Amino acid sequence: MNTINPVRRLATASPTMAPGDFPAENADQTPFVRYVMRLAFRWRKVIGTIIAACLLLGLVITLLMTPQYTATTTIEIARESDRIVNIQGVQSDASDADQEFYQTQYGLLKSKALAERVATQLRLVDDPSFFQMFDIKSDSPIFATDARGALPPGSREKRTQIAGSLLLANLKIEPVRASQLVELSFTSPDPNLSARVANAWSVNFIQQTLQRRYEATSYARNFLESRLGQLRQRVEESERKLVGYARAQRLVTIPNSGTNGTQGERSLAADDLTLLNNNLAEATAARIQAETRLRQNGGDPSQSAEALGNSAIGTLRARRADLAGEYQKLMPQFTPDYPAAKALQAQIAQIDRSIAREESRIGGSIDLNYRQAKAREDALQSQVNKLKDELLDFRRRNIQYAIYQRDADTNRQLYDALLQRYKEIGVAGGVGVNNVAVVDDADVPERPSSPRLVLNMLLALISGCALGALAAFLLEQSDEAIADPTEVERMVGLPLLGSVPKLSDRTPVEALGDRKSDMVDAYLAVQTNLSFSTERGVPASLAITSTRPAEGKSTTSLALAVSLARAQRRVILVDGDMRSPSVHHLIGTDHNRGLSNFLAGDDAIEPLLHRVDMFGIAAMTAGPIPPNAAELLTSDRLKVLVEKLLESFDHVVIDSPPVMGLADAPLIASRVEGVVYAVESHGIRSSLVRTALGRLASANARVLGVVLTKFEARRSAGYGYDYGYNYGRDGVPKNR
Repeated sequence: MNTINPVRRLATASPTMAPGDFPAENADQTPFVRYVMRLAFRWRKVIGTIIAACLLLGLVITLLMTPQYTATTTIEIARESDRIVNIQGVQSDASDADQEFYQTQYGLLKSKALAERVATQLRLVDDPSFFQMFDIKSDSPIFATDARGALPPGSREKRTQIAGSLLLANLKIEPVRASQLVELSFTSPDPNLSARVANAWSVNFIQQTLQRRYEATSYARNFLESRLGQLRQRVEESERKLVGYARAQRLVTIPNSGTNGTQGERSLAADDLTLLNNNLAEATAARIQAETRLRQNGGDPSQSAEALGNSAIGTLRARRADLAGEYQKLMPQFTPDYPAAKALQAQIAQIDRSIAREESRIGGSIDLNYRQAKAREDALQSQVNKLKDELLDFRRRNIQYAIYQRDADTNRQLYDALLQRYKEIGVAGGVGVNNVAVVDDADVPERPSSPRLVLNMLLALISGCALGALAAFLLEQSDEAIADPTEVERMVGLPLLGSVPKLSDRTPVEALGDRKSDMVDAYLAVQTNLSFSTERGVPASLAITSTRPAEGKSTTSLALAVSLARAQRRVILVDGDMRSPSVHHLIGTDHNRGLSNFLAGDDAIEPLLHRVDMFGIAAMTAGPIPPNAAELLTSDRLKVLVEKLLESFDHVVIDSPPVMGLADAPLIASRVEGVVYAVESHGIRSSLVRTALGRLASANARVLGVVLTKFEARRSAGYGYDYGYNYGRDGVPKNR
């Protein structure tokens, strides 16, 4: 049985709901795997055709391809160690960016210059077979050969460029991970040529590396030689200006060692001033000392330090003390007039005079020393003042001299620095070590590297699957036809009432006569879903319509009527398609009298009815085809007919005309309680269905849902519908 939940879907419908008002399910709600399976199953023929075409194309291409041979040589590119001299501004190989270094090396390996060098060394430029090997066929004169089969020499440069491009196009550079090894592979139709090119490429890369290094140092040497010549002239000119200015200004300087070990110059006046300042300081100190002694001597010369420290005065004073002692010994016994006492007094007086003379001499010496110290200090001060004036004048004249001096020193330093760099570059250029080495030479390949049949067929299979999937997706997106029940609500915005299988071996009447047929089960599911459309169950009056003819609306009308009749309902089937009637064919009668007669004014209903005993229903055919059926339907006669029929029957089922292009269907739909819409599976675009449903909505028709007719479960990748139709047959589900 159909698994759709009619209560949830049909309860949302309203009498005036337009197709776009129904809650449509998104494609994302369908599981992705099921969607892919359905897509692959639906378009399996397209996908299979594309895959087969790709496999065939891959096989043909593989068989037609020219065998290619690949030769591989392995080289080592090592990071260069630091040079023995530190040269700033010259090529520096020490860098933390190893990735940049190796990317640069890979770029050099793929350089056009290296390719043309290899082509020239192997003489491929003058080999016509080399160009023919790579399908270079041109009418240009550069490829025209002479009678001996040789190429003209005048076009050699152009041929060299083409040969280099061919080599680069067939060369592959592949670094070995986590190592300093690089594999160079060359592919060509000739195995010997592949090996020759691969080996020549590695050798020429090594030579080019050495040559590039030599050219770099050679350029630096040439540049420094030019700069050294210029700086030498500047040094000579600046020193010439310096000496000329010093001679003109009579500036005499002597070398001087700077505080930082640098050499400088100083003037003689500065040296003299320094010496005089030192002497002046000494003279001032001596004058202050002499002045201090003079001041001390001004009160009592005998108490001066010189007097106290004089040895002669000390001796005299000691002698006087001795004589005075002897004199004092005599006084208790003798009078001062005593001869011995007088002699002692005379000696003491003589000693006192000697002491006085010595002290006077010392006092005069102190004064003389002070005057001499003061005179020397004044003389030195005068000389210092004079030298200061001379030094100030020297410094004024030395300003320009210092400018010339700095200019000369700067030029000299630049010259010395460049000279040192020049010497270092000469050393560096001769001690360079090559950092590229050949690890393995290329051997002549014995087997072709391409084409590889298995790989090509695998790629063709993958390409076919991808193209097939893309084609299926594009066809699915561009196909508006409703393919299976899962697409009904998403594409037209109406709930699904049921899906009816397509009949292949019998007529609809025969299928309806078999109560165990798939069609009977399908329409029983439709009836069950309709029973939930209203509170009273299946609507009393129903119209069955479709977008265009031949979608199964007449069969659906008959099947619903039969299904309701088998549920013990009184049912009448009315053929409302007065333009192309078909009910009379289904029940096996004529349409001489029927609906058109009543709509035209015939009030007798009973003569218009037919009993269909095989299905237990009554039927009213379309009657004679009127000239304009729409005019008959615009009146209220159809509404009156439905009301009268419902007095005798439980349900009135009207087979309505299709909607598109006709006004009949909307008119009939507006006169019944509900409309069942028949849609042919894989038969009509969903946009047309939505347009037709829009017309019904504008007529205030209540569309209850969609019946998907002529549905083939096998074309829907087994969604379970086939299982539902056959469940319970003979106790075992039947596979279809």
